[in-house]
Amino acid sequence: MDYSDLPLINSDDDRYMRMAIVQADIAEANGDVPIGCVIVHDDQIISKAYNQREQLQDPTAHAEVIALTQASAALENWRLHGCTLYVTLEPCAMCAGALVLARIDRLVFGCHDAKTGACGSLYNIVQDSRLNHTVRITSDVLAEACSEQLRTFFRNRR
Repeated sequence: MDYSDLPLINSDDDRYMRMAIVQADIAEANGDVPIGCVIVHDDQIISKAYNQREQLQDPTAHAEVIALTQASAALENWRLHGCTLYVTLEPCAMCAGALVLARIDRLVFGCHDAKTGACGSLYNIVQDSRLNHTVRITSDVLAEACSEQLRTFFRNRR
């Protein structure tokens, strides 16, 4: 799919979200829900991942979890201070908890998830002041493209 016709929002957020969408394309090509993720540190991509639940038969193989593991390996540290995570769909409770535990500074996501979203839609785990870390959120980056990718996937599956 060509994403060059998508509207420009913020040059960095736009660029990295487009890369996350490409990762989501890989998930879809492998028969999984098209969700993609990239993690950026010091203006460099240190990890990129896509959903692999079907491929690995692992309920925890969400794009965010795989990307967090890769980023920790790249930085040789489980604390991901200074990192921004870009993902095409609002993280679920498991992934939101992992973002807090990893000390991610910023989360940028494409579309909201009214059914399982835990970063504003159903819950806001990443900004719960009772926890030891909070994450800044930017949402709705290329939201229509991210949303359409998911709608098309599920429409084709039915």
